[in-house]
Amino acid sequence: MSQKTYLILLLTAVMGLSSFPADADVFFQCPTINGAGSYQDGGGTGTVDGILRADQGEIIDPVSPTQVCIHLTGGDGFVNMADKQLDPDQDGRGHLQYMFGFSNVTGVPDDMVMEVGMLNANWPAPTINVKEGDDVYLSLSNVGMMMRPDLFDPHTVHWHGFPNASAVFDGLPDSAISINMGATLTYYYKVVEPGTFMYHCHVEATEHMQMGMLGNLYVTPVQDGESLGGYTQFAYNDGDGSTGYDVAVALQIDSFDPVFHDEHIAVQPLPFANMRDTYPMLNGRGYPDTVNPAELANSFDERTSQKVNAIVAAEQGQRVLLRISSLSTTSYHTLTVQGIPMQVVGRGARKLGPANDPSQYYKTNSITLGGGEAVEVILDTADVAPGTYFLYTTNLDNLANNEEDYGGMMTEIVINAAPL
Repeated sequence: MSQKTYLILLLTAVMGLSSFPADADVFFQCPTINGAGSYQDGGGTGTVDGILRADQGEIIDPVSPTQVCIHLTGGDGFVNMADKQLDPDQDGRGHLQYMFGFSNVTGVPDDMVMEVGMLNANWPAPTINVKEGDDVYLSLSNVGMMMRPDLFDPHTVHWHGFPNASAVFDGLPDSAISINMGATLTYYYKVVEPGTFMYHCHVEATEHMQMGMLGNLYVTPVQDGESLGGYTQFAYNDGDGSTGYDVAVALQIDSFDPVFHDEHIAVQPLPFANMRDTYPMLNGRGYPDTVNPAELANSFDERTSQKVNAIVAAEQGQRVLLRISSLSTTSYHTLTVQGIPMQVVGRGARKLGPANDPSQYYKTNSITLGGGEAVEVILDTADVAPGTYFLYTTNLDNLANNEEDYGGMMTEIVINAAPL
């Protein structure tokens, strides 16, 4: 970290921390039946996927065998776009964008969360995958906007499309609790329905969503683990194995307006009425970054801020489940795959048709989504030759990374030859 960057962080941290409420605190809640503390794991080593799960022995004395605990922070950070402009300040990386976002700090001690979470926003937000029937405790700590110490924005988590039993956990600031800087709120969800969802901050939603507070979230069905139709993994409780798959990939449609982001870090009036997204992305990346398997660090402070790629890979003969969602704040988007049949089996976190009845599934060569919509699409590669195929938007102006062509909302589907 350069001396300049260090001084900026120190100054903004001091200014930001001085404004925290005196009684606010970071407090990760993961209840246990013995009441000893708010968080325990199976040996102090945390979890490899960022989610503590009782059924994997990662919580000591859980309150239920289906208990799940997650700790997120909300704050700011930076990411580089996929246009590889020749700018020596970016080390060969694309345009640097200021953003808001979430990061996963599950397992980080409470007294270190502020330090770890500051300027650690991820784009997209960390993926959350849970199972039908889980008891989910999700703690959100607001670490503040280090690069905008003039802001005191609260944050929430809104699980889009989820049937909350209580409005207090829905994340809408007019009916729920918003989390101020330096404080934590724990949400509770009894996960009752499988499907593809998404989550985002709902405070000043247009601004915070455009700035990057968006993430993938999906729920696997209780039917998983059964053997139906030759499969043990399913998109839904279908009763007949018709939504079975071998490989699953979550893809989120999202996009940035660079003028909006640049004006934000410049502390200028935000151009809401003129919002126009010219960085279209899948999982927070434009092509060719979508097919880069590495986690990407930003050129501001070298933090790893883009951790999710959009690669789809399978063996010939396998079925691929694409969980596609859109949290675009400006546009509808159409995605297509050339050369591989697409079958839509679910929409809006609902299976098409009742159990044991696949008659309402339909085949198509494209799907169109607006902001807040999600679909489950199965790609059947049984009659597909090995090779590389493309999943891309038919909105041709979105096949670019701002002013650089041959990029944008596109990724590759790699079908490998089946082993002999």
